[in-house]
Amino acid sequence: MLIALLTDIHANRGALDSCLADARRRGAERYVFLGDYVGYGADPSYVVDTVARMAAEGAVALLGNHDEAVFGSTERMNPLAAAALAWTRGQLEDAQIAFLRERPFMVEEGDHLFVHANAYAPDGWGYVTDRLEAARSIAATSCRVTFCGHVHVPAIFHLAPGRPISHLIPVDDAPIALSPEGRWLAVVGAVGQPRDDDSRACYALLDDPRNTLTYVRVSYDIDTAATKILRAGLPAPLAARLYRGH
Repeated sequence: MLIALLTDIHANRGALDSCLADARRRGAERYVFLGDYVGYGADPSYVVDTVARMAAEGAVALLGNHDEAVFGSTERMNPLAAAALAWTRGQLEDAQIAFLRERPFMVEEGDHLFVHANAYAPDGWGYVTDRLEAARSIAATSCRVTFCGHVHVPAIFHLAPGRPISHLIPVDDAPIALSPEGRWLAVVGAVGQPRDDDSRACYALLDDPRNTLTYVRVSYDIDTAATKILRAGLPAPLAARLYRGH
């Protein structure tokens, strides 16, 4: 089964639609959403409705920190994120907020763990940005492969017996063999707000039978996404950063 992994959509309708269309074209049969459907972008209702519909059809849909902040606190958010979430609250209906409330922090399926932030404290929203944090997350689960988002920067970590943990920057459209030796943590790049200096949307495809993971970059209409942000009265830097991919 080919599984599409999408995370950090951040209310970017164009990026989400482009990634879903690309995944369908490539033959994806199942979808896993790792959280952060809202925040930053101008289409939170559309994104939440799309994910909710797909979740009703069997997709996995997790809770992200921006999703939690819709019905919780923005104390830990930076000013741009907090401003976007204050606006977002006024855009969502009760049923959409209820959907976000019902999302789990993580889901285990066989030897795979799906989580937004990390496995050692999934509700604490700590980032996996280096080998130390990756090893800590890997040690917190018995699953062979952990898939997470939150960082907005694609990365792969591998911990093999008797060796130091390795850190790889994936190349798009180059399948990575998730060998049975040792354990893996894959940080899936962001659909809606990439931060690795590549403005294209990012998602990943897990080929379960072949045990490979492929990172995919997809172009989308950034002009439209940025214009929507500005017209909504959201902070201008949120539009500008879409072009920079950072």
